[in-house]
Amino acid sequence: MKQPRVVKSDIAWATPEKIVIHGLDLCNDIVGKFDLGQMAFLEVFARVPNEAELRMFNAMMVVLVEHGITPSSLATRLTVCGAPEAVQGAIAAGLLSLGSVFVGSIDNAARMLQEALVDAPADAELDAIATRIVADFKSRREIIPGIGHPFHKPIDPRTPALFKVAEETGFNGRYVALMEKIGAEAARVSKRELPVNVTGAMAAIASEFGVSWKVVRGLAVAARAIGLVGHVMEEMRQPMGDEIYYRMEEEAARHLRPAI
Repeated sequence: MKQPRVVKSDIAWATPEKIVIHGLDLCNDIVGKFDLGQMAFLEVFARVPNEAELRMFNAMMVVLVEHGITPSSLATRLTVCGAPEAVQGAIAAGLLSLGSVFVGSIDNAARMLQEALVDAPADAELDAIATRIVADFKSRREIIPGIGHPFHKPIDPRTPALFKVAEETGFNGRYVALMEKIGAEAARVSKRELPVNVTGAMAAIASEFGVSWKVVRGLAVAARAIGLVGHVMEEMRQPMGDEIYYRMEEEAARHLRPAI
């Protein structure tokens, strides 16, 4: 008879009097001593960050918390309009709208970088790798993840801000360098401005941290969830969801109404 697998988690355990997370007592070691960035780092990496790691990780997380009225914040606000009692549903609706166009491209960008360098020697020529990647995407007529932005042109201002912190904290390694070279090569080939966008920058830095592309989108989702709480609160104070609904219903159905 096949023996059942051991079911276990190494993250945390609790008793009626105590909660321990990665070896640290929640109430005595963490509460009032850790900020949100330190706690998030502990959860993701199962250890406490050093000063440089914490600064870089915090910068990477806060950069995606807010971006104004976007599909994700609209989904959240419209859910508040229809179900004001379901705050968790409104935030979930906004998170579910994150995908390959908005925010979610971070995992595809990280995959591109990590697969390109997985077997590359330390002295690999990054220019040649970037040229090959751009040519490959062009041959498949696919958009290069982490490159270009529909609104922020000629640069995504968040990218140089993140890369500046990466340089100052020692996280400007091969992944960051390759991401920048891919952006430059894509712009050269297309003969137009194609800046490295914020998800491309995050993908490169997360790769420097050793985060697998398979889970890196989770960092973006966690960051944006905080921003969506702000949109829920503002929607409750000064609603726009109902106005959007009424105006869109009027606009979308106008052509069906008979002329008077």
